[in-house]
Amino acid sequence: MLEKQKLAKLKVPQTNADRQAAELIRLNGIGEVSAWVLAKEFFGWRDFKNRREVGALSGLTPTPYDSGGSRKEQGISKAGSPRVRRVMIELAWSWIRFQPESELTKWFEKRFAHGSSRMRRVGITALARKLLIALWKYVEFGMVPEGASVR
Repeated sequence: MLEKQKLAKLKVPQTNADRQAAELIRLNGIGEVSAWVLAKEFFGWRDFKNRREVGALSGLTPTPYDSGGSRKEQGISKAGSPRVRRVMIELAWSWIRFQPESELTKWFEKRFAHGSSRMRRVGITALARKLLIALWKYVEFGMVPEGASVR
């Protein structure tokens, strides 16, 4: 029952979040569940002013520690929704597989593909952040990510 309602909303979007989910599904590598989570829990009801706000609210931004002479990286901030973070990490892996000609995939492959498994995990988090910003630009301004294929 709920699945049928969701599919109906995606076919004939009535709200801004439904429209955003329908737009996201048009990109190869993004499925209904991922699009729905991003549209309903992240993009649909917030107005972001810039890419830094998008990255910060996702919890995918680095958290530096800088005190006196001591400087080190503490990992990602983990602010915001853990569900959105998980979806973005999964989408980043899918993006590499289904969007091999996109600039984001080429960036990842150039920087992280030949490194250790730990470096690839660090890189996929960075790709997830960059991809989330690119998807925000896509749903807000209609800017298709460079090299991405649309269904």
